[in-house]
Amino acid sequence: MAQPVDSQAVVRDSGAVLLELIGRLAEAKQYLKVADQEARKAELDELAANPDLWNDADAARGITTELGRVNADLQDFNTLHGALEDAQVLRELIAEAQASGEADQGLEAEFNTSVADLERQLSSLELRSLFAGPYDEHDAICEVHAGAGGTDAQDWAEMLLRMYQRWAERRGFSVELDEATAGGEAGLLSATFIVKGRFAYGLMAAERGVHRLVRMSPFDSQHRRQTSFASIDVTPFLEDVSEIEIDEKDLRIDTYRASGAGGQHINKTDSAVRLTHLPSGVVVSCQNERSQHQNKARAMQILANKLAELQRAERQAELDALSGKRTENAWGNQIRSYVMAPYQLVKDLRSGEETGNVDAVLDGDLDAFMEAELRRQRLGES
Repeated sequence: MAQPVDSQAVVRDSGAVLLELIGRLAEAKQYLKVADQEARKAELDELAANPDLWNDADAARGITTELGRVNADLQDFNTLHGALEDAQVLRELIAEAQASGEADQGLEAEFNTSVADLERQLSSLELRSLFAGPYDEHDAICEVHAGAGGTDAQDWAEMLLRMYQRWAERRGFSVELDEATAGGEAGLLSATFIVKGRFAYGLMAAERGVHRLVRMSPFDSQHRRQTSFASIDVTPFLEDVSEIEIDEKDLRIDTYRASGAGGQHINKTDSAVRLTHLPSGVVVSCQNERSQHQNKARAMQILANKLAELQRAERQAELDALSGKRTENAWGNQIRSYVMAPYQLVKDLRSGEETGNVDAVLDGDLDAFMEAELRRQRLGES
């Protein structure tokens, strides 16, 4: 026979969680530098109110963008602070009702739900403390490449592209697909896409590396188990890379007809552009714009970002902080394994994060893996 639920015990447990949340929010106020942000907001408000602001459009956009982010951060913190105060008042009302012998189960249920929701909101706020890199808030240029495994690897590359598209959709980010090269029989040889949203680079950088898939191959006539590999490379997208000068004499420019896997990924045009920067060997392509001129302009922008990253890496000792280690896209170098047969398991080999719900992960449920890796990296730095 099921034991009756002690509602007072449940409320006491939620009350203890509430006290913990209040302490965590006080800590968050320190590491999120709320006082500094409030001071910065006052400065930005004054600058934004200047009637001559838009005389310099670039500077104005920078000010208004920063002001928007500061306002959003402060609003998130203040909203959570107010919600915690409301929960405290609710807890006191419940305690008074219990003391008078007039317990209200409706109030208790509302309190428990409120505390659980506050815990989720605070965890999301705390995630921002993990972003310490200078480019973490930027958009991310991402490339997926099929590795060892033949047709299965090309299909796996396409699955990864879809996984990140679904993840971005879950977070309210947008994805701009700039290039996709179809595989011989199925899937993709490679694709370049830009994830746009605040902290897109900080989050996607945690995915950089080789990803391994184990499954019963749909391309094998005997349906044998197959291991295949695909890699993800990530670069911060910077609108202003004016310090990078690209001499067209250093470029090999190839034009070709755009194509994709059944037209699923891109708009077909006859104006695709591939740029090869001869001194560095960096190759970028774009085929999603309407004209060859637009594709070339977008490819040049992506190339400038990649060259800027190489330049930063040369200036700084921490090459891996931006570019990551370049490893062979094959066995022994994977950062994460996705096993679909003979059992179901996704396991990150760096953080140890794992789940048996492979379908959910492939459908974009990646936050737990990204956060675990970001926390691992932060612990390693401290």
